[in-house]
Amino acid sequence: MADIELYDLNGCPYCAKVRRALDDLNLSYETHSVAGRRRNRDEVYEVSGQYGVPVLVDNSNGIEGMAESDDIVAYLYREYGDANQQPPEGGLVSRLLSRLT
Repeated sequence: MADIELYDLNGCPYCAKVRRALDDLNLSYETHSVAGRRRNRDEVYEVSGQYGVPVLVDNSNGIEGMAESDDIVAYLYREYGDANQQPPEGGLVSRLLSRLT
């Protein structure tokens, strides 16, 4: 089992945003591709309590099912980035991160 796991749906723009952040930070992670229909995503529900994606699990930090792409990206840059790294998309996430530091 990888330290970081991403529950992901091909073609989902929110999932793509999280994958870009993981790649930008050079983090290795395991991807769990999920069903297109929400009602068929029992594995996502088991880890996060909801059916939407993306969902991040970070086993090394006790994160068991973080949802919402902006929250995930902010967490990844806060936890694994350095002071000079900004999320690749900028915008709202960058402004929120700058307020946290």
